[in-house]
Amino acid sequence: MSYVDEILERVIAQNPAQPEFHQAVKEVLESLRVVIEADEDKYRKEALLERLTTPERVILFRVPWVDDKGQVQVNNGYRVQFNSAIGPYKGGLRFHPSVNLGIIKFLGFEQVFKNSLTSLPIGGGKGGSDFDPKGKSDREVMAFCQSFMTELCKHIGADTDVPAGDIGVGGREIGFLFGQYKRIRGLYEGVLTGKGLTYGGSLARTEATGYGLVYITQELLKDKGMDLAGKTVCVSGAGNVAIYAIQKAQQLGAKVVTCSDSTGWVYDPEGIDLDALKEIKEVNRARLTEYKKYRPNSEYHEGRGVWQIKCDIALPCATQNELFIEDAKQLVANGCIAVCEGANMPTTLDATKYLQDNGVFFIPGKASNAGGVATSALEMSQNSERLSWTFEEVDQKLQGIMTNIYKNINAAAKRYGKENDYVTGANIAGFEKVLEAMLAQGVC
Repeated sequence: MSYVDEILERVIAQNPAQPEFHQAVKEVLESLRVVIEADEDKYRKEALLERLTTPERVILFRVPWVDDKGQVQVNNGYRVQFNSAIGPYKGGLRFHPSVNLGIIKFLGFEQVFKNSLTSLPIGGGKGGSDFDPKGKSDREVMAFCQSFMTELCKHIGADTDVPAGDIGVGGREIGFLFGQYKRIRGLYEGVLTGKGLTYGGSLARTEATGYGLVYITQELLKDKGMDLAGKTVCVSGAGNVAIYAIQKAQQLGAKVVTCSDSTGWVYDPEGIDLDALKEIKEVNRARLTEYKKYRPNSEYHEGRGVWQIKCDIALPCATQNELFIEDAKQLVANGCIAVCEGANMPTTLDATKYLQDNGVFFIPGKASNAGGVATSALEMSQNSERLSWTFEEVDQKLQGIMTNIYKNINAAAKRYGKENDYVTGANIAGFEKVLEAMLAQGVC
């Protein structure tokens, strides 16, 4: 049995009931097979793949807090510090009922390669809780965040582990978390990113993941002799990534016609009204059922269905495993030319393969949504220097990072005879830097 197959079996056996983690590891290791099998004895002797797929540290803790009725509630808290070979652990916190250890491990594993691709000195980690901030009062969210950070603060620091936001963790939550960290540790340091502008946050951080997604999509099209202007785009999601991907795509001349949330989706043939979407989601924290009040000619549908709309470009920006094989077939039938992931692993493995086999350019999230963590690293730099850069400075650096990511994954794919296979290119390019650092640092 090959070394790659041995490790795949080992991961499944040692991590039962964690299908998302199994999926992430399989996708990466299948891409790396061409690299590993070229020098299998070396990698096996160094146990490189065992070390790569095993977190350096897994922290699980309880989070007790009191709701507005005086009832004590208890949630699970997680932090997985996956790999620090190239820098302090970096990765978001996700607050959502679906969160479990397997999901946090999958996200942390992906983060290792994503952070490597940015070329910035940050390792991979992820954390979160099965707490649901939706429907909670500000006081309840604060009570939860303070309890969560009371434990988490023992394991993080500006040069150790720097969390950020993710699904369910926005500016409000980051503020409460930072305040509690400062209160307990007595340190005013860049321990969290995504902070408010008045206390160490970076301009363009809010926009970064969505903007970065569109920048790399634009670079892909440019490389293929095409332009984003005039293209029809379908976006899933209505959170931070989706909103700012829509904004940047519209600025660059594309027409975005869809968005979605956990209850349904919107099709607006005239193009999504960004101001209406922001008011619904960022101001009112409401559902997309409200969108039709702003745009009577739009359509609202319950459930899922974004990918049935004819488009040139698809940008899945909601959550993991939201684009299935049936959706991939629909996109191909409708003439879609590119799918670039804004969320973490939103496309299933069989859907990814179908898209690639049918000539659709596909860029995985570890490359295409790296703009968020890249700008978080830029926030870390500003905090360390006690400086604040302009929006234009940060945005320019972000564009440069995303352009370089595309060039690096494209070059890696070509180097191994896998031209246009950006999944393989991203995994190899991310792996090579981590590998070199791990080998240089000995067995640790």
